[in-house]
Amino acid sequence: MFKRLFFLLRITITWGLAVSLVVGMYSSLPLIGNFELPAVLFGFGTMALVIAGAFSHLHRVKLVAGRIDNETLDNRQKRLIEIPLEAGEAFDLVDAAIRELPGVSDVRSARDSLQVRAKVARPQLYGEPPLRRWNPLLWFAPEHNQLQATVLPAGDSGRVTLICEPESPAWRDWFLVDDGINYENAEAISRAITRRIGERRRSEQASATQTATEKELSEARLHLLHAQVEPHFLYNTLASAQLLTRSDPARAEAILGHLIQYLRRSLPNAEDEMSTLGTELERALAYLEILKIRMGERLNVQTDIPDELRATPLPAMMLQTLVENAIKHGLEPRTGGGTVWLRARRDDAGVAVTVADDGDGFNSKSSGTGIGLKNVRERLRLRYNGAANLSVAANFPRGVAATLTVPASGATSHE
Repeated sequence: MFKRLFFLLRITITWGLAVSLVVGMYSSLPLIGNFELPAVLFGFGTMALVIAGAFSHLHRVKLVAGRIDNETLDNRQKRLIEIPLEAGEAFDLVDAAIRELPGVSDVRSARDSLQVRAKVARPQLYGEPPLRRWNPLLWFAPEHNQLQATVLPAGDSGRVTLICEPESPAWRDWFLVDDGINYENAEAISRAITRRIGERRRSEQASATQTATEKELSEARLHLLHAQVEPHFLYNTLASAQLLTRSDPARAEAILGHLIQYLRRSLPNAEDEMSTLGTELERALAYLEILKIRMGERLNVQTDIPDELRATPLPAMMLQTLVENAIKHGLEPRTGGGTVWLRARRDDAGVAVTVADDGDGFNSKSSGTGIGLKNVRERLRLRYNGAANLSVAANFPRGVAATLTVPASGATSHE
C-alpha cells in the first residue's frame, strides 16, 4: 500500500506542478488570461486523467508482475542472468532469444564485443490510439522501447546484463509510465534464455543417454562375439577327431587336447572382456595346432613374442580374430598353404602385435565380408577411446600383415 501511495503522490505532484506552470502562463496572457474557466477545466481535467492513468498503470503492473514494488513500478528494468555456457555460446543464445521477442526491430549484434542492441515497438493497450490523445501519461511517450544485452565472460560461463528501458531521457520517467511493458520484456527474455538452456540440457542428456545405450548395445554385441565359438570349426574339429580315433588314436587325442585348451580359453568372462597377450596367444596357438593336424604340412606357424610383453592387457578374442582371418582369407584358399607369423614389439606408441601370413593377400577371391576387422576396430574404439588402432597392410613378398597397437598399461576409456 505504501508503494502505491508514494507512486500516486509522486506522479500527482509532478503533473500538478507542470499543470500549475501552464495555467500560470495562460493567466499571464493579455485579454484571454482573464477567462479562468478554460484554465480550470484544463487543470482539473488533466489531473483527473493523470490519476486515472496512474491507477491503470498500478493495476496492470499488479497483473503482470503479481506484486507492486520499486522494481516492478520502474520504467527501466535491469537483469543479471548467469548462463552456464562459454561466452560465445551464451551470446548466440541471448541474440536468438532477443530476436524472437514480439515487436522487436533494428537488432544490432556485435559478436566481438558480445553486445546486442534492439528496439521494441510499444504495444497498443486499452484500445489505442483513440484514447491516446486524452491520456496525459502518453502525450510524450516514445513509440519504441529499447534494450541492450551485454555478455561478460566468466570462465566457462557467461554473465548477461540485460537493460530494458523507454527510448526517452530518464527525466521523462517523472511524467510517463510504461504500463509494465519493459518489465514484461525483461521477463520474456529471461524466460526465453532459461527455456533455451533447458532445451540444450535436455538435448545433451538425451544425446548422452543415446550414446550410453548405443555403447551398451555395442558391448553386448561384442560380448556375444567373445562368447561365440564358430560352429563350423567346432564341427570340423570333432569330425576330424572322430575319424582319427580309428586310424590314429594318438593324433585324435592330441586334437581333442588342443580343442579343450581352445575352449577353455574361449569361455567368456562375465566381469571383464579384457585378457592378456599371453592368454590370447595360448588360445591362438591351440587353434593353430588343431588346424595343423587337419592341414598337415600346408600350415607352418612361427611365434616371436617376448615373455616380458605377455602380460600386456589385450581385449579377449581380438588376436584370435586376426589369426582366423589369416587362415580363412590367406592360407586356406592356397593349395600349398603357407606360414602364419605372430610377433609383438614394444615401441613409443605402446605394444604392437602383428599377425602376418604369406597367403593370397589382397588378391584373394575369398568371400570375406570384413565384419571381423570392423568389430575389432569398434572394440578398440570403445575400449581405448582412440588410444589404440588396427592397421592392415600388404606383407612382403605376399600376404597380409595386420597390426594391433595398444597401450602397454591397458585400457584408457572412460566408463
